[in-house]
Amino acid sequence: SARVSSGPWLSLSSTMASSSKKKFNPHSITFGNVTDKNLEQLKILNRNIFPVQYNDKFYQDILIHGDGLAKFVFFNEIIVGAVACRLENKPNGHIKLYCMTLGVLAPYRGIGIGAQLLEQVFQMCRNHAKDKDAPPIDEIYLHVQTSNVDAIEFYKKYGFEITDTLKGYYKRIDPPDCHVLSRPWAGDAEKAAPAH
Repeated sequence: SARVSSGPWLSLSSTMASSSKKKFNPHSITFGNVTDKNLEQLKILNRNIFPVQYNDKFYQDILIHGDGLAKFVFFNEIIVGAVACRLENKPNGHIKLYCMTLGVLAPYRGIGIGAQLLEQVFQMCRNHAKDKDAPPIDEIYLHVQTSNVDAIEFYKKYGFEITDTLKGYYKRIDPPDCHVLSRPWAGDAEKAAPAH
């Protein structure tokens, strides 16, 4: 069974980070759903990844609207990241998928785990499309702090574009502004492959 206690991944040293990068094996990556039984782990993880502190309502919404839209990523059975999304209605009758959070602990960045989490987002869209009665998803979007150049470049590699900038979006962090990044979703053939 996977480790989900707060200890192992909160006290990682740079030595562990560099050794994990050398020994990366894509078969060491697994995913699991966020549930009411492991929601505290998501709270701890997010506090260690993001400068934003999310309130209890945010986490309750994940449980209420999650239904497979919130996933942990495990590296060698240790939680190292997560993604949480929700579906939103559009005026045209279609759906857009809002990626509320997608993050990987710093020592595990740069080895492809973020790309695999993004592939999970695309898989969520594919799974939604299997319900023939559900309105189609035609867009995926998210918010990124304007100063987070690494994240912006990461998403651009996968077809996201800055479509808006919101001044004062974040509270109690500097800068408080965010970019809205979005990309169209065309369906089953979409993969989380970087744009060339």
